[in-house]
Amino acid sequence: MFYYVLLGIYIVACFLLILVVLLQQGKGGDIASAFGGGGSQTAFGARGSATVLTKATTVLGGLFIVGALTLAIIGQRGPGSLLSGGGGPAPAAAPLLPATTPEPAAAPVDAGAEAPSDAAPEDTAAEEPAADPPIEPPQQ
Repeated sequence: MFYYVLLGIYIVACFLLILVVLLQQGKGGDIASAFGGGGSQTAFGARGSATVLTKATTVLGGLFIVGALTLAIIGQRGPGSLLSGGGGPAPAAAPLLPATTPEPAAAPVDAGAEAPSDAAPEDTAAEEPAADPPIEPPQQ
């Protein structure tokens, strides 16, 4: 809750700073300064008295900097490192096995009956699934 109140105040301060800076008159921006008139011997022009707009710019600029740093510190979630918060790699998924069909139940065998000798032995090896066709890269 505190974060959102502070964020609202910060946004209002940003808009007011933009408004105050745009309302100020530029230094030496008139036509006389284009031809060398109206200048002074100081490096940054004549220093006038501080007006309400320049004081407001100073205060709002300070609020902007302090607010940006405060929101950045409060906005951090958890530890400062991305690597320290992880618990390790995710477990690998189990490989998919082909579906098997259940074997039919064997019929009861009489102890005295013989198995026919001409019966073919059953193939006990599991059949491998057909391989997918190779994927070709797209032509450019």
